[in-house]
Amino acid sequence: MNYIHKREAWPNFKWDDKSLVPVLAALHLRQGRFLGRMESLGVGLQKKAELESLTLEAVKTSEIEGEILAENKVRSSIARRLGLDIAGLVPSDRRVDGVVDMTLDATRSFSEPLTPERLFRWHKALFPDADNNLKIGAWRDDAKGPMQVVSGSLAEPRVHYVAPPAERLEREMARFLDWENAADALDPVLKAGIAHLWFVLIHPFDDGNGRIARAIADRGLARSENSARRFYSMSAQIRQERNDYYKILELTGKDGLDITGWLNWFTTCLDHAFMGAETAVASALRKEKFWKEHGGAALNARQSLILNRLLDGFEGKLTTVKWAKMAKCSHDTALRDIADLIERGILLKDEGGGRSTSYSLKS
Repeated sequence: MNYIHKREAWPNFKWDDKSLVPVLAALHLRQGRFLGRMESLGVGLQKKAELESLTLEAVKTSEIEGEILAENKVRSSIARRLGLDIAGLVPSDRRVDGVVDMTLDATRSFSEPLTPERLFRWHKALFPDADNNLKIGAWRDDAKGPMQVVSGSLAEPRVHYVAPPAERLEREMARFLDWENAADALDPVLKAGIAHLWFVLIHPFDDGNGRIARAIADRGLARSENSARRFYSMSAQIRQERNDYYKILELTGKDGLDITGWLNWFTTCLDHAFMGAETAVASALRKEKFWKEHGGAALNARQSLILNRLLDGFEGKLTTVKWAKMAKCSHDTALRDIADLIERGILLKDEGGGRSTSYSLKS
């Protein structure tokens, strides 16, 4: 297979500027509007949004690789490092702290050069308890054979990509880092996307290449905004589009040096990430406004629970049966709770009646 790194002109990537210009223009407009909206929020909401975005980033970048981190541990680890006083802090562990350290270093220190030593530090953070089967904090040596990205069974593996051999890594990474740290006129969002791809194609570590590539992209996106504060998660969106992510990476790794397809996918995914963050912020603002209006009301614990569920984006219609199930109460108690909220003007009965009666928050 003539993988991309075997091409004579590697790594002189090319792309179709003409097709990307309108995509980037729309993306930068959404990016600017979103960040401007975040700047207009109160400090409390900004801190909450940043905590949730960073938590999502750390959790989802691991989940993409099949590693599940406890969200409450990740949130606690980030809160401690940011000096945030939040309720429900729990102890974290070295594995969680390592992912958090890499995530924060990539974005909080986005203006610092990317060096082998910094990448080695990230790699060690990702694998605090690794055994001798992994070479940690150093480029791979291919002692166990070529670096391959495979799926399927051991008996019938499917090879998706074979990375450059270990003897090329010093030169490959030096060239990549020189480009990554250089000041140039390239659109910074495109540079973040190219950096992500280029690092994955080199695949310089025994493991953790995807997570580090996404951290490098986040660093590039922070540079594009000239801000260390993160209010959206690219990894959360990649997790939602994981199948397409792996498909476009595989296709690009086996294709020529034209990476227009990858850059189109990356910018579209980023656009979707902004859209998702906008929805989350709108929900948070709605929730804050609601509790400012009704926080002083003498609501019981069941009512507060269900109202928060509705504000968080309850799927389907709220019925008495669903209320009783979620609040773990009787049908009669659920009816009384609902009737009280209707009387207060908090809930409205939807059109229709009988067994299909449902209720919604008053807008």
